Amino acid sequence: MNQFLPFHVPDIGEEEIQSVVETLRSGWLTTGPKTKQFEAEFAQRVEARHAVALNSCTAALHLALEAVGVTEGDEVIVPTMTFAATAEVVHYLKAKPVLVDCRADTLNMDVAQIEKAISPRTKAIIPVHYAGQPCEMDRILEIARVHHLKVIEDAAHALPTRYRGRMIGSLGDITCFSFYSTKTITTGEGGMATTDNTEWAERMRILSLHGISRDAVNRYTPEGTWYYEICYPGYKYNLTDIAAALGIPQLHKCDHFGTIRQRYAALYNEGFKGIPEITIPHVADDVEHAWHLYVIQLDLERLRVGRNEMIDLLKKQGIGTSVHFIPLHLHPYYRDNYGYLPNDFPVASSVFERIISLPIYPKMTEIDIQNVIEVVETLIKEHRR
Repeated sequence: MNQFLPFHVPDIGEEEIQSVVETLRSGWLTTGPKTKQFEAEFAQRVEARHAVALNSCTAALHLALEAVGVTEGDEVIVPTMTFAATAEVVHYLKAKPVLVDCRADTLNMDVAQIEKAISPRTKAIIPVHYAGQPCEMDRILEIARVHHLKVIEDAAHALPTRYRGRMIGSLGDITCFSFYSTKTITTGEGGMATTDNTEWAERMRILSLHGISRDAVNRYTPEGTWYYEICYPGYKYNLTDIAAALGIPQLHKCDHFGTIRQRYAALYNEGFKGIPEITIPHVADDVEHAWHLYVIQLDLERLRVGRNEMIDLLKKQGIGTSVHFIPLHLHPYYRDNYGYLPNDFPVASSVFERIISLPIYPKMTEIDIQNVIEVVETLIKEHRR
């Protein structure tokens, strides 16, 4: 490949540029009418009653846990195969994240491990829809029902995603989405929390802006008043109208982007299916995969190079890649503070050594996809045992 193919490039068109410029010219830059519009359209898209726009998925996870009552001394079950944010928000509330292993095929949390991790202190479960594939939500929701637990979905990868016909965003108690620049739609930085519970939605909305009463956004409009009240100690987690103005046209393109990702994933699957050194992503029945990530697993027993060397070789051939993720139990904080060992989560530890995330995004072309397939196939042939 002559030109470097980045791991990700956001797809920003004239619609987004025009929308942002219009907002800049409107004079209302922070949380306001565009944010409300974004919330309303997003809630409708994911079939939820309420949506609360925030400045990150991390903020959404934090407020979700606080809204459902997680507090000091509680335990929250999270997968070890996830990004730092999923567990760090538990620490914000002085609660304890309890890690569980992943499945080897989907890399989603192993539901069989959840019940083993439940204790009298367990308050919630945070399933992460890894790469855009939904977890086994029926089983997770049943476990939560039996043990009186809340389910906070980390759907940072999962837009648009369906589980047995239902949208992710309408299943758990609260669902948290990400609009970071690499996600399926973007506001640069941003997030959203969706729920059918009006009380939780109002609490998250108030907490997102210093705990100020909900009418605070109208303080500077003709209908508003200068007077406000602090309902709770809150945070600075609100999304700006500039970001929402970017998000609205991105949301309108969500299905189009998803169709492209589906097609590219199918091309990758077809291109790699005859290569024994590569395991392609497993997709469960009755789900709609968002394909935020396309993650292959290498059979290192068949290769003379490791995963890191393969990444370096791909980079030299002009292909950007990544790894999702370094499991939490392998990080110094969790190792030192909780005493976790690699063998405590054998599946995640093993999978981590073998996974590579290949580029998959709408700005790519089918020629780009074919080039990636050809380069990977060539490197595999060159480094077979």
